[in-house]
Amino acid sequence: MSPSTRDGPTDGSTADEPATDEPATDEPATDESTTDGSTGDDRSTGDDRSTGRRAGDAIFRSDLGRAGRSAATDAADRGSEPDDDPRVRIDGVGKRYGDQWALRDVTLDLDAGVVGLLGPNGAGKSTLMGILTTFTAPTEGTVTVDGVDVSEDPTAVRSRLGYLPQEFGVYPDLTAREFLEYLGALRGLDRATARERAVDLLSVVNLADAADRRLDTFSGGMTQRVGIAQALLADPDVLVVDEPTVGLDPTERARCRNVLADLARDRVVVLSTHIVSDVEATASDVAVLVDGRLRTHTDPETLVESVDGRVWECVVDDRGAIDPAHLVTSTARRGDGRRVRVVAGDPPTDDATPVDPTLEDAYLALLDGRDPNGGGRP
Repeated sequence: MSPSTRDGPTDGSTADEPATDEPATDEPATDESTTDGSTGDDRSTGDDRSTGRRAGDAIFRSDLGRAGRSAATDAADRGSEPDDDPRVRIDGVGKRYGDQWALRDVTLDLDAGVVGLLGPNGAGKSTLMGILTTFTAPTEGTVTVDGVDVSEDPTAVRSRLGYLPQEFGVYPDLTAREFLEYLGALRGLDRATARERAVDLLSVVNLADAADRRLDTFSGGMTQRVGIAQALLADPDVLVVDEPTVGLDPTERARCRNVLADLARDRVVVLSTHIVSDVEATASDVAVLVDGRLRTHTDPETLVESVDGRVWECVVDDRGAIDPAHLVTSTARRGDGRRVRVVAGDPPTDDATPVDPTLEDAYLALLDGRDPNGGGRP
């Protein structure tokens, strides 16, 4: 995803070979990663080492890690910056493609915690993440990470960011520990430090017992947790993850969410997702984008309270029995008809019962533009 500085080991890397004994210069310097942070069409499924190496090098270049800086330098830089400024400041940001605005006048201050970034397709989430992770330059406004402008000094910003793209490939014939050691060596860590960091991070993501298993034996959820570990190699202040739980079973989804929540105790975790329950389970803040503009930035509890007393459940013979002015957030077939969940100012039917609202109820009502006093559109 990144500029040419990410096309291989930095000049400051050590002479030690990676723990896997694979040379770090196999990949031609002209090979480019995809601009969206993905690893290509088939890089995550290659069976031979060369295919795996291409996948891993693309991951390394797309991961917003150390850019050759030492952990001590990063810590010193962070310690010298004002404590009262937000970790991430997004100020009046807009992005235009031709005559179309993908983002317009977005302003957010983000500090430690999980920030759930929600919005329908085309809302501008990917564009905003691209700007934050230095993929894309804003047309207007500024974004700073620890006081550093992403446009003025993207290399310094990358040293403060960790990134897990939605499409994450690995070297299938390496173990989890070898994979992290290899990426650590590419980032300039000496062999001993890379090994120590790999062991520590596998413990952080609850994979210590699987450290010496080959990655091609990992489940989807385990691979995602390895992805989180590689994004943490530089001990970043800001971790950006894109749809990390898509395709995972409920158990793996819960494990992934727990890891992210633990990591957010002392860093900003930006979680872009379509799965509202992930945000409800982990986020301290939620930001909703609609048509390129920020519709709301608040805590989940406040957003849920916006529909408190206006969520109902009832059983109907036909969905048409519900007034079209009301918002139906879910419907399920039952033996006695259809059980419908509705956002409305008044009971939608005579036998409707009030229920506790969820974040999904509030989010869907926000997207739909329901009048908070009556349930209809303004």
